[in-house]
Amino acid sequence: MLQQQVTAAEYNKLKFFNKPKRVLINGDFLCRKITGIERYAWEITNRLDTLCDKDEIGIIVPHNAQVPPYKNLYILRHKKDLRSQLFWKMITLQFFLVTHRTWTILDFGNTCLPLAPGISFLHDIHCRIMPKDFITTREKLICLYSRFQYWLISKRAKKIVTVSYFSRDQIAKTYGIPPEKISVVYSSWNHFASVTADYSILDETPSLKTEFYFSLGTLIKRKNIAWILEYARKHKDTLFVLSGSPLSKIKTGGDIDSPPANIIYLGYLNDGQVKALMEKCKAFLLPSYYEGFGLTPLEALSCGAKIIVANAASLPEIYGNTAHYIDPFNTDVDLDALMQEPIEEPSSVLEKYSYGTSAKQVYDIIKNFTAGDWTTGGKAQ
Repeated sequence: MLQQQVTAAEYNKLKFFNKPKRVLINGDFLCRKITGIERYAWEITNRLDTLCDKDEIGIIVPHNAQVPPYKNLYILRHKKDLRSQLFWKMITLQFFLVTHRTWTILDFGNTCLPLAPGISFLHDIHCRIMPKDFITTREKLICLYSRFQYWLISKRAKKIVTVSYFSRDQIAKTYGIPPEKISVVYSSWNHFASVTADYSILDETPSLKTEFYFSLGTLIKRKNIAWILEYARKHKDTLFVLSGSPLSKIKTGGDIDSPPANIIYLGYLNDGQVKALMEKCKAFLLPSYYEGFGLTPLEALSCGAKIIVANAASLPEIYGNTAHYIDPFNTDVDLDALMQEPIEEPSSVLEKYSYGTSAKQVYDIIKNFTAGDWTTGGKAQ
């Protein structure tokens, strides 16, 4: 009886496919503009590649993805491009997983596939807690879909991971899940250490030669740009620099198209330009009234900047005594006077949040799942 001859590559592929309970990362974040969730996914995945054994963990990517030179992750490039994130997840990816039952998906982006649930990262439940933030028809549809995904994760995910104890407790209370069943894996600032500041942005904008407050973030309502606009109108001698781009045309809650003269809106900037502004600003300002983690002030601390953040949601948990705090619903404050109040040095915070530590936690979650051991928390099914 003749045995079928296979190449070494085919044999390795067969070994990967046939092992039970393999974890496959959804690599659609490789096709998207980098914001908070995408940054988290990039950095954790890069470090998982160094932690895992060869072909121990896989990553499935759309055909049009630009894939980093991973050394240990098993890269499975799908024949379909990513044109729509919703279509990729709910149709293309889900069909693939239904027909390859030995694999379990790990998704960093607040998603659980109804027919192929896996390990889901749920960063926050903003749409469930603050549905009134969504006003237009498009926004309401986004809100409804997100709320469906939150519910689906709570009921179907094989493991739930979030990014702060604030989010963990809010998810647990809202959906009736024991808090210890949800793992917390923090974000970090380490990626910013390798960024080279691009000071040309200061030369291109002469008004930045004076002192300014800097704010960065996707221009959605909960980022509370309206607070900065209102404060700027009250304090015409204080200069503010804003950077960010709209997300799916969701409104900011403020009129960014016609800001007061003491606000400079620079749009989307690259990391080098952002780092230059963080190094040179009087303070970095984040007035968000809702954040699951709030990464940008951590990046600013790593640049030596002082930070002013809202006394809301996860921000006090993350920044402790290293930040100046404001009420996100009250602009009757003097920022210059607030900056004179003593705060702690940021070293303890910067040491606490590390992608190396976070990736190790995710790796342990994956290993516990493949071994059938859920003693570290999670929802085993």
